[in-house]
Amino acid sequence: MTVTIEIKNLTRLFGDFVAVDKLNLSINSGEIFGLLGPNAAGKSTTIRLLAGILQPDSGNASILGYDLFEQAELIKQHIGYVAQQFSLYPDLTVYENITFYAGLYGVDDNSRLHELLGLYGLTKFKNKSAGLLSGGYKRRLAIACATAHDPELILLDEPTAGIDPVTRKELWDLFYLLSTNGKTLFVTTHYMEEAERCNRLAFLNHGKLVAQGTPVEIRSSLKGQRVYSCQIPHDPTLTRALIEMPGIQLVNQFGSELRIITDASVTPDQLQTLIAENYDSPFHLQAVTPSIEDAFISLTSNGEKT
Repeated sequence: MTVTIEIKNLTRLFGDFVAVDKLNLSINSGEIFGLLGPNAAGKSTTIRLLAGILQPDSGNASILGYDLFEQAELIKQHIGYVAQQFSLYPDLTVYENITFYAGLYGVDDNSRLHELLGLYGLTKFKNKSAGLLSGGYKRRLAIACATAHDPELILLDEPTAGIDPVTRKELWDLFYLLSTNGKTLFVTTHYMEEAERCNRLAFLNHGKLVAQGTPVEIRSSLKGQRVYSCQIPHDPTLTRALIEMPGIQLVNQFGSELRIITDASVTPDQLQTLIAENYDSPFHLQAVTPSIEDAFISLTSNGEKT
């Protein structure tokens, strides 16, 4: 399998702040690779480094066989980049935006541009000002513009942030289509269900890589830890007791579901007893398979119980 991105010890500083700290990643051709992390973890900085918008302070990277330090301008000719914020021209029409961005790469094939309009559901908005589009269609337009020159690698910085679930699903269908056609997608996201859609993942925390692998491998990364679930609505007294219990690593509430991550020192009977002492109603405690979110929160919580 061809490697599209090879990152070795990539580092970026902002003054004394280390935004990306000796990052090592390898992304294969044709895969959808997801980069996750809490706010200020270094996700956007990483993607901007790969796009050539920022310069790394140290380390090296190869993108599509080009050296990130020495051949950044060549790299830009072969990638598409979709920024986190809408960055197109709001006063130009949808078609004018696509025409402009295609022209930057020497693409003047009208059939290609109309193909993009159709692919991203923008034909009916062809003559509408880009600034008047809904959030979801602005994202579609941004992706259409970024792929006008048919790039081999597409960098997507939180491409579905702030849009509705239906549009999000439709965009992911398009991402899969691009991947099927041999494109490599590097995606940052905060959505755990999107993490499940990726071929492989990496978690960043304070600029450091804390986990990487397939979704199955990530879920299995909580080695020596156990995850329990019970249907108990939020109860401050119970939550406090759980947080204070030695061996409890994470307490997480999902509506009426309480999820608890412990180390191997905590037995099911001990947990059952503690809950019964602090919660009056009947409950059923069961061991469950870790989710991506369990792994994500555990790996990025810095040892703080929540």
